[in-house]
Amino acid sequence: MEEEKTIHFELLGAFSCRESQAGERRYTTAGRKALSFLQYLIVNHGRAVSMEELIGLFWADVSSAPANALKNMVYKSRNLLKTMLPDQGELIQTLSGCYVWNPAVRLELDSERFEQVCLEARKYSGKEYLAHLLKAVSLYKGDFLSGNDSDWAVSLRRYYQTLYLDVCKMALPLLQEQERWAEMIGISEQAANVDFGTDIFIVYQMQALIAMGHPERACQIYQTFRETLWQEFEIEPSEQVEQIHMLADSMCQSGRGGQDILKTVARKDLDGRAFLCTFSVFQAIVALERRHMARSGQKSTLCMVSLGNKVTPTTDARRLERILLEGLRAGDSVARLDAGSYILMLTGAAEEDALMVTERIDRTFHKVYSHSKACISFQTEPLEPGTAPRDEDEDIKNCQLSEKGDRTMTDG
Repeated sequence: MEEEKTIHFELLGAFSCRESQAGERRYTTAGRKALSFLQYLIVNHGRAVSMEELIGLFWADVSSAPANALKNMVYKSRNLLKTMLPDQGELIQTLSGCYVWNPAVRLELDSERFEQVCLEARKYSGKEYLAHLLKAVSLYKGDFLSGNDSDWAVSLRRYYQTLYLDVCKMALPLLQEQERWAEMIGISEQAANVDFGTDIFIVYQMQALIAMGHPERACQIYQTFRETLWQEFEIEPSEQVEQIHMLADSMCQSGRGGQDILKTVARKDLDGRAFLCTFSVFQAIVALERRHMARSGQKSTLCMVSLGNKVTPTTDARRLERILLEGLRAGDSVARLDAGSYILMLTGAAEEDALMVTERIDRTFHKVYSHSKACISFQTEPLEPGTAPRDEDEDIKNCQLSEKGDRTMTDG
């Protein structure tokens, strides 16, 4: 009996094939449709694929002679396989109304192996569970058929991405428990490349870098993540990311001498623009201002600025941000709420002064960007002082009187 042959196809990452596990990888160049057609047959190697299915998938918009187009495509696919695997015989066979793979040849797909390991991992626990998770992670060499933008390939690509991201999320906390920081960083980086908008991978990456004594690198990753998140989705990082960044930043500062820290803070150059910060930092600034108001008696005002519906989403939001940062004072704070709205704190400005500021912002925006259809709306709210603190002089006086009384009682 003739021994069954095995062909290994790599679909995760660059499309290639090998005639053995240790064999040389072979690639092919072909038109998008021809390559997609061949890849579809490979993915469905375990069953007979009907001619009607292939015509409906690849020639649904062709009104004449789709059967001839199908025959020509099968001919091209066979030639592609001969180019990639010259020592193999006829791999795609024609049956009544369908196509099948030669039963004497077995196909192994890395995507199927990856899926199998992901599903099997759930059967284990402890060290074996983590070992299977890490094995699954190592099998994911890239997105499924990354160059194929056909609908059938895109849906499978999302499926495998979801499997991969899930095993990463399951593996990372276990690696953290064992303090395997380098592996955490590697997995987090790769997972973030697949889905950079997910906070959890940035969180684990920053935590591992901090644990390894590299807070500066954690701060760099935070800045890149924050900028990318805003450019792509126009949202701010989560509160958890912000807290880890604050920890990393404080560690960077603690590595300096006390005098160096004082000089850095006291002499840090200001760019003359309003202070743009995250919403959580904005809340802390507002709380501090309310305490200051309780002592100074000065007035400050909060203001919400929003773009209307008739805007170019990203463009007008960036325009508004520029006007706010350049038009307000350096002592004013600005935070993004979403893609088209901001909240401001106008320090030392009463509500009537704030109204004049909003009029100036609106006027400046439409003067600079006269073609914009944005209709800017404003809402103002006077900032209320916090609860008045106890008088420190009175506290000191009471403390001195108490000490004097204690001494008198002792002398007596």
